[in-house]
Amino acid sequence: MIHVVFLAAFLALLAVPADAMSLTGPARVIDGDTLDLGGRRIRLAGIDAPELDQSCRNDGRAWPCGRWAGEQLAARIAGRDVTCVATGEDRYGRLIAICRTGRRDLGRSLVQAGAALAYRRYSMDYVRDEAEAAQDRRGVWTGEMRQPEAHRHPTADAADRH
Repeated sequence: MIHVVFLAAFLALLAVPADAMSLTGPARVIDGDTLDLGGRRIRLAGIDAPELDQSCRNDGRAWPCGRWAGEQLAARIAGRDVTCVATGEDRYGRLIAICRTGRRDLGRSLVQAGAALAYRRYSMDYVRDEAEAAQDRRGVWTGEMRQPEAHRHPTADAADRH
């Protein structure tokens, strides 16, 4: 009987859509906007961070803003459990989720620090936070950065810089 109950509970979990899924536990940072939580890749909803191999320019000198963005995410987690509530799934099979440590929205915190941009193509949630970071010249807003999406697709126009 216990096997039947366990099997029924397991099958019910499989039927839960990605946008209703919630995961909590220790997370490993993949890059500035991607985590691994319990073996599942999670892309932070509504943000786009510089790629790990991406450099920005500040006072005419290159600096590793992509690596810095990943370090910013790692600092915000700092060994604490992360709770992610999925809003969907992307074409690569990653969960798209709003993730928190305690009450802190990790995506919002990264955008506020200038470690990520509001990803307007998918969400307008962090646009105000980005505008404030840009006005205050925080993080990537201290110099020049190619949009992360343009960095991923090198054939994009050079007008994708800020």
